[in-house]
Amino acid sequence: MELRAKRRHYQAWLLAARPRTLPLACASILLGSGLAASADAFNMAVLLLALLTAVALQVLSNLANDYGDAASGADNEQRIGPARAVASGLLSPPAMRRGMLVTAGIAALSGLALLIIAFGNQWGQIATFLLLGAAALLAAVTYTVGLGGTPYGYRGFGDIAVFVFFGLLGVLGTYYLHVQQLSWLPFLPAAACGLLATAVLNVNNVRDIESDARNGKITLAVRLGRAKAINYHWALLGLALLLTLIYLVALPVSWVGWSCLLVAKPLIDAAKTLSHTRDGEMLTGMLKKTAISTLLYSVLLSIGLTLF
Repeated sequence: MELRAKRRHYQAWLLAARPRTLPLACASILLGSGLAASADAFNMAVLLLALLTAVALQVLSNLANDYGDAASGADNEQRIGPARAVASGLLSPPAMRRGMLVTAGIAALSGLALLIIAFGNQWGQIATFLLLGAAALLAAVTYTVGLGGTPYGYRGFGDIAVFVFFGLLGVLGTYYLHVQQLSWLPFLPAAACGLLATAVLNVNNVRDIESDARNGKITLAVRLGRAKAINYHWALLGLALLLTLIYLVALPVSWVGWSCLLVAKPLIDAAKTLSHTRDGEMLTGMLKKTAISTLLYSVLLSIGLTLF
């Protein structure tokens, strides 16, 4: 009985951590590292610590999302997506708060180690990235857990945050940790990665649009309405692929790098399903397909950059 209880407890934390979301956290780090490798400035320790920090921040965001949505009532029996740990009673709110503190500590420690490895005693660089790291921690928690006000995820600003943290900051920040300088060309794939990550969020928000609207969670999809949110989704995909094409033409890349465009097929298939069905289970599958396609995009482009 004790072993069974421990197993249920472990499964509850695994449910709250939402492993299916972790590809997005890894995608920006892998792409930033691939861009650095193309500039002959790759550092394996930076890659590994950046991955650990990004995964910890994503898990923290997921735990905060589980806690915040349960506290606000956004997660209830009418929710379409997978069950949440706090709302379903698998984990108590105090336990979730403790889990958030532990995860935040892991993210902070791994992030500090990352900065020391990357910058040594360059304290100005370290201080700048500490501020960026603090902003990432704050953004992860306050997406659905407001500090003295409505969480920004409930006001339609989640898309902007995802674009910045999973695209521009995630990719370019990782690139800078390796190279310690920036150029304009990496902005193109960084923006494309952010747009694809935003598309993942949009699938989630379109799937949950009715329940979110009922519970006062005003995502961008709720603000736009279903039809315009789907048009917005197509625009995200189209712009991401266009920016990638411009980058591939502007900078010589091996054929493996060009193969990143193959993800257009599953992304378009998922978008077509989003356009034609309201079935929650099917849309959850399309959410997973879009997230995996975003990771595959980063992996293929990174390998292509490394091989050139």
